[in-house]
Amino acid sequence: MLSRISIRSPFTVIIVFTLLLYSCGQDQGAEHTHEGQTYTCPMHPQVVQQQPGTCPLCGMDLVAFDKSNEEKFLILSRNQQLLANVSTVILGNSSFENQTYLNGRLLVNPEQTKYISSRIAGRIEELHVKETGIQVIKGQPLYKIYSEQLQTLQNEYLLMEEQARKLPQETRFRDLADAARQKLRLYGQTDSQLDKLLKTGTAHPYVTYLAPSSGVISDLMVVEGEYVGEGSSLMMLEDYRQLWVEADAYTYEAAKIKMGDKLKVIISGSESESVYMTVNYIGPALAAGSQTVQIRGVVENKGTWQPGLQVNLLLTSESDGDHFSLPVNAVIRDATTEHVWIETRRGRFEPRAVVTGIESSDTVEVLEGIKAGDKVVVTGAYLLYSEYILKKGEHPVSAVDR
Repeated sequence: MLSRISIRSPFTVIIVFTLLLYSCGQDQGAEHTHEGQTYTCPMHPQVVQQQPGTCPLCGMDLVAFDKSNEEKFLILSRNQQLLANVSTVILGNSSFENQTYLNGRLLVNPEQTKYISSRIAGRIEELHVKETGIQVIKGQPLYKIYSEQLQTLQNEYLLMEEQARKLPQETRFRDLADAARQKLRLYGQTDSQLDKLLKTGTAHPYVTYLAPSSGVISDLMVVEGEYVGEGSSLMMLEDYRQLWVEADAYTYEAAKIKMGDKLKVIISGSESESVYMTVNYIGPALAAGSQTVQIRGVVENKGTWQPGLQVNLLLTSESDGDHFSLPVNAVIRDATTEHVWIETRRGRFEPRAVVTGIESSDTVEVLEGIKAGDKVVVTGAYLLYSEYILKKGEHPVSAVDR
């Protein structure tokens, strides 16, 4: 019995010793693994520590990265590029155009507005147009007025014509007849009405007045049976075939516009149609209560636009010299740096510091840092930026020459 125990004891000691060595090796390996590893937050790369844990800012699990890796590029497979929506363009020489949108509106063109007033005192016997918004055409009857004064002038004209006909050798009678006819014209009588008067030979106190032009009755200021004086306003006729485009521009925007410039007008609801106006007015002073200057032009109405519609004027200006323009999202910016991503060879992307210039709503001018022929990332640039920080633990631009 004792001999069995003594025989097994050396084997037991060897096994226990081996397990202890293995356990120590595992602990040392684990300790060695953490000793050379650094961890950071994917969302807050400024958080860096030497052991696993969670981000004190957002609570996300920290991820490991190798700070000793000094590679200045990223390698992405084709599938990774598709997942990250990475797309590129090859640069060519192009002039950057800065586009600014000015807010504006369509207005009635006062030059196309007719104010219809009574040419003579009398009583409005009949209104042929009794409400606003009615479309009328040139020569259409508008109202009939009763005027004894107009009847007297008609009788004078008929008398002068009769004398001129009986005494054709006396030119003064023809001159008097022509003067009487011209006087009736000035009171709003048309040649066709005067010819009818000559044919009938009878003056009539009821006279119908016709529309001087085509348009829409926008205001009606008289009713049937009302007595009006000479010059009294009766109605307003507006022609919407031409409309004003009036926009507001800040002084630095107005400085880029001059009389005669042709600007594109984008009308709400008709964005697909190309409409242009020529600038014929630039306000000499700021509009009351604002810091803007009024810009104005005229457009031909295609029949579907109404005064009051909102419009945008497209103000385009070119940069000095030939520079490159990129989508705004292609340039990654922070407080002090700007950079883009260049695909130097298939699947290899490198960050490159740039200097930007003027910017519009969707494009930005790049002055320095890129050249013709460069293959620039235009979508997915921010994902490359995030991946670089995640893998390298530093800002991309800090790893390249600025």
